[in-house]
Amino acid sequence: MEFVKPQPTGKGPESWFNGDVWFDVIHAGQEPSRLRANMVRFAPSARTAWHHHAVGQTLHVVAGTALIGTRDGTVFEAHPGQTVTCPPGEEHWHGATEENFMQHLALWDGTTPDDDRPETTWLEHITDEEYNGPRTRAH
Repeated sequence: MEFVKPQPTGKGPESWFNGDVWFDVIHAGQEPSRLRANMVRFAPSARTAWHHHAVGQTLHVVAGTALIGTRDGTVFEAHPGQTVTCPPGEEHWHGATEENFMQHLALWDGTTPDDDRPETTWLEHITDEEYNGPRTRAH
C-alpha cells in the first residue's frame, strides 16, 4: 500500500478551457494501471473546449450544476451526485453555469502502450451560442 503525495493544484490551460478552471490530479495510473482521476473546479461560465477521449470519460458532479454539451446541440444539466459517461470518441464539452462554480470528478483511462491514439484529443473552443443552447436536465 502506498499513500500518494498530492500534487499542487494546476490551472487549466487556455488552449483547453474558456474561463478559469483548476484541477487536482488524484491519480495518474502507472502501468499496468491506466486510470486517470482529476478533481476539476470551474468558475462561473468556465467550460472546456470540444474534446473526446480514446477510451471514454466519466464525470461525477460534486458541487454546482454541470453543463455537458454534445455535437447535436444538446446541453445536459447534471447535478451533485449524478454521474455521466461519455463513450469513446464522442465529442463533447463540460463546464459551469453562468451563476455558480461547478466541481466534478473526471475519470478516464489512458490508452495502452501499443495504442498510438492520444488519451484526450482537444479541439476548437465552443461558441457562446453552443454554450447558451437549450438545456435538458439529466435523469
